[in-house]
Amino acid sequence: MAIRASSAPHAGRERVADVPLGDQVRALKEMLGPGLMSLTMGVDSTTVERWIKESSAPSLDNEKRIRTAYQIFSLLKPVEASATIRAWFMGMNPQLEDLSPAEAIAEGKLREALAAARAFLAGG
Repeated sequence: MAIRASSAPHAGRERVADVPLGDQVRALKEMLGPGLMSLTMGVDSTTVERWIKESSAPSLDNEKRIRTAYQIFSLLKPVEASATIRAWFMGMNPQLEDLSPAEAIAEGKLREALAAARAFLAGG
C-alpha cells in the first residue's frame, strides 16, 4: 500500500534531505554570517562562496557538516529567532564539553551537536 503525501510523517514540512546542498549553504551563511559559517565548516570563506556558486563541491566530511548544521537550523528555526540561533551556534555548550556547537560540528562531533540542539529545544 502506497503512503499518500498527506499522511507521510513529514507532510507539510520541508524535508532537509530534499533541500539542495547549495541552498543549505546559502541559508546557513545568511543566518550564521560568513565568519561563523567558515568556523562551523572548518574552511575559509572563499571555499564557502565556491560551494554557493557550485563551482566546487564540498568533500564528503564537509557535506556531512553542512547537512547537520542545516538540520539543526531547521529544528531551531520554527521556534527561535535568527539572533538566538546564531548565538546558540557560537556559545559554549555544557553538553558539548563547553565547545560551541560550531566548533563541535567543525570537529566532526555531528551527533553530539544534534543532540545538544534537541536538548536546547527541550529546555535543557
